[in-house]
Amino acid sequence: MSLIPRIRSSAPVDDIDEAELRVTEPEISAAGPKAVSVALERGISQAGVLRTARALARVNHRSGTDCPGCAWPESITGPRKPAEFCENGAKAVAEESTTRTVTPSWWAEHPIAELRDKTEYWLGNQGRITEPVVLRPGDDHYSPIPWREAFALIAEHVHATTPDRCVFYTSGRTANETAFMYQLLARSLGTNNLPDCSNMCHESSGSAMVPTIGIGKGTVSLDDFDHADVILVVGQNPGTNHPRMLSALADARRRGARVVAINPLPEAGLLHFTDPQSPAGLVAGLAGRPGETIADDFLQIRVGGDLALFQALGHLLLKAEEAAPGTVVDREFVEACTAGFAEYATARSEIDWDVTERATGLPRDQIERLATTLVHSKGTIICWALGLTQQPHSVDTLREIVNVLLLQGNFGKPGAGACPVRGHSNVQGDRTMGIWEKPGEWLLRGLDDEFGIRTPREHGYDSTETLAAFEDGRIDVFVSMGGNFAKACSDTDVLESGMQRTGLTVHVSTKPNRSHVVHGQTSLILPTLGRTDRDDRHPGGAQFVSVEDSMSVIRSSQGRLEPVSDQLLSEPQIVAGMAEAILGHDHAVDWRAMAEDYDVIRDHISRVIPGFEGYNRRVRQKSGFVLPNPPRDTRSFATPSGRAHFTVSPLEWLEAPPGHLILQTLRSHDQYNTTFYGLDDRYRGLSEGRRVILVHPDDLRELGFEDRALVDVVSVFPGADGEVSERRAEGFRLVTYPTARGCCAAYFPEANNLVHRENVARESNTPGFKAVTVRFEPRRGSARPDQSAAAGSPCGT
Repeated sequence: MSLIPRIRSSAPVDDIDEAELRVTEPEISAAGPKAVSVALERGISQAGVLRTARALARVNHRSGTDCPGCAWPESITGPRKPAEFCENGAKAVAEESTTRTVTPSWWAEHPIAELRDKTEYWLGNQGRITEPVVLRPGDDHYSPIPWREAFALIAEHVHATTPDRCVFYTSGRTANETAFMYQLLARSLGTNNLPDCSNMCHESSGSAMVPTIGIGKGTVSLDDFDHADVILVVGQNPGTNHPRMLSALADARRRGARVVAINPLPEAGLLHFTDPQSPAGLVAGLAGRPGETIADDFLQIRVGGDLALFQALGHLLLKAEEAAPGTVVDREFVEACTAGFAEYATARSEIDWDVTERATGLPRDQIERLATTLVHSKGTIICWALGLTQQPHSVDTLREIVNVLLLQGNFGKPGAGACPVRGHSNVQGDRTMGIWEKPGEWLLRGLDDEFGIRTPREHGYDSTETLAAFEDGRIDVFVSMGGNFAKACSDTDVLESGMQRTGLTVHVSTKPNRSHVVHGQTSLILPTLGRTDRDDRHPGGAQFVSVEDSMSVIRSSQGRLEPVSDQLLSEPQIVAGMAEAILGHDHAVDWRAMAEDYDVIRDHISRVIPGFEGYNRRVRQKSGFVLPNPPRDTRSFATPSGRAHFTVSPLEWLEAPPGHLILQTLRSHDQYNTTFYGLDDRYRGLSEGRRVILVHPDDLRELGFEDRALVDVVSVFPGADGEVSERRAEGFRLVTYPTARGCCAAYFPEANNLVHRENVARESNTPGFKAVTVRFEPRRGSARPDQSAAAGSPCGT
């Protein structure tokens, strides 16, 4: 295999042609020399050799740049690898460090009507936006606007409405300093309308964990992976979404830990890992052999069956304790630190195995083997991601995971704990900084005391509520700090229609995306510096920012690259410019001081946010610092009772009616959230196309369709009034794939329109991207399915 990349330096002219879809056998091992080759090709094609080398040299290193991709942590005490990034991290850096540019002449050449027909792949690959642009009512092209006029235009629209009709959305890419300023701006204006991408991913995790263990964050450190006996990886695809996690799993297994993967699809990264930074991995990869085994066991669970699985595991652990008292349940911990055990034990004393097998799609003996593994474990880590957080019963599922961990005292000891793996770099930090529509009184009071203002107490909109507000015409101004809201949300057609009726949309962005072309009546695009860009146009010289990873470590990040345009402003500068225009220069908050010197922001944070005392000093330490985590640090739980809580939830699962399947959305290996790096999902053997539905061959046969049939996908959602709503996505190709029976999968965001806006997780309001009941209808001119597989009506469980 050649490691010499094939270089393509210009932006793509042609868009995706779904007729070019290629399907090959899925791979069984992640990473390897191919990952190196792809990473080099993407970087050099976007930014050239020298700029790529300079960008990657310090990624995730101490005093370097935090990768703009995932939030997986680095070692605090140990050495860093020479390449402390993965293939997809390199792609993220390439996207940001590109020398392709979107200039005023580019906007002049491309009318909005043309851009609306382009995909995210084409739009994102055009390059970095070089200066602010505006689209006014009646315009068909964006045109340049000076920064001062852009800020004044925002202020004009804000002053013409009320704070409750203004919304400030945030992407997880935003650094701590920007996030703090941004929430301060919204609350100084008088609104808590602060939806963010966390609402759409791990909100269910926080909703389950805060009432039960007193914190919404993970309770493990990276070092805990060195001490665990058992690691469960549930509803998660680390090979694509956070590949550096594979190194931690491989190291743990090599040391003797048992790794168990639980997922509806047999993803390559759950099976084997070929480490391209080890001689053995490089040799294996070049020889075409799979690398190290990752999962000792793989449970191919049905989508939505995890609640039933963890209830069964709790039942079996309690039965094992009955058989050998004092050997399974950590009685000392349970009695000293928890509440609700008796009620939980009663609820789990019996189990219906027929129902459990039907809900999970797993045989009883496989569940019992996993329970036996847990019985003998002295330290268990349970990791999860969006596969568990985006279903109606997600919060109950995650409470059951907490129950299982509590039984054996898996908090506050080495090698044990809860590990919700955050997807986007600093999505956790944004929440820590106050980006939340339901702020606590402690935060609002702290802001009031620090700045001499009066912040609003009424809760604002989350992301799903923002979608509804767009539909109902309750938003006049929408500001997006990064991200691509139009493509990140569910019910895409409804959302886009609402956005286009809004008075003003403002997007702080680095590259074009779909949200820019389904804009408000007036639209502004404000280009900003990226993580890899040098931020040195300040009176005191170059500045750095900070981020929080999935395990509560705060570290600095500083870019090194020359920006592609001298018209780019940093995010703190943009927030300050908006704030001064909206609130006036005599406002109680000195916005300009914060924009000029980020130490000023951090000093404010240190007096408002607990755990950040001495922020400026501690963030300059070699590896940053770790935030307090009571369950991990002291086995204490910040709940009203001061104890961790066992909970009891009813059994619930997802079951499709005849003629239907349960669909989950997922990422391609060549994308990150709404950003498409390319068109090669090589681990699944798919390339050059994205409008595909992965279906088990037996399900396809029973439904009367053939492999590669072209279909429309229709989702059905029973509303509270009993009426069934349908959504339709046209022109998808059915592809046979070893998914769990009764389930299918499609790419996000192409399938987002199938997710009804009311299909959400209870309590967290997270969209049900992993809970969509669908049927297939042949495209006109395609073969009809066997009529014996006629679609039934939707039902629930």
